[in-house]
Amino acid sequence: MRSTLVKKEKVRKNRAFRVRKKLRGTNLKPRLCVVKSNKHIHAQLIDDEAGKTLGAVATFATEFQGTEFAKKNKLSAAKLGEKIAEIAKQQNINQVIFDRGPFKYHGILAALADGARAAGLQF
Repeated sequence: MRSTLVKKEKVRKNRAFRVRKKLRGTNLKPRLCVVKSNKHIHAQLIDDEAGKTLGAVATFATEFQGTEFAKKNKLSAAKLGEKIAEIAKQQNINQVIFDRGPFKYHGILAALADGARAAGLQF
């Protein structure tokens, strides 16, 4: 049992490294990193050259608590996409590099990306 769990985690980490080794964020075109957990979604704008997080939003943020956007679903993913695009626009960022990590680009990640595109981000 333990060896199968270790193998699954190793495969998942290798998949994330394989995707991320090709992506580097800059100050003008940061990396939009999306992470899903069992209950929540996180999105960050990361400048890899400076090693800084330019902006972040998550479903467990205080602004979403007590609303229908406080859990992991497509509706809240679209709202997070709009919110992260708003944060990027405040910093004069129009283009990002989408980092899906170990997750497939469908469902919740696609909804987040569509929400960000609808709000004006290009990737």
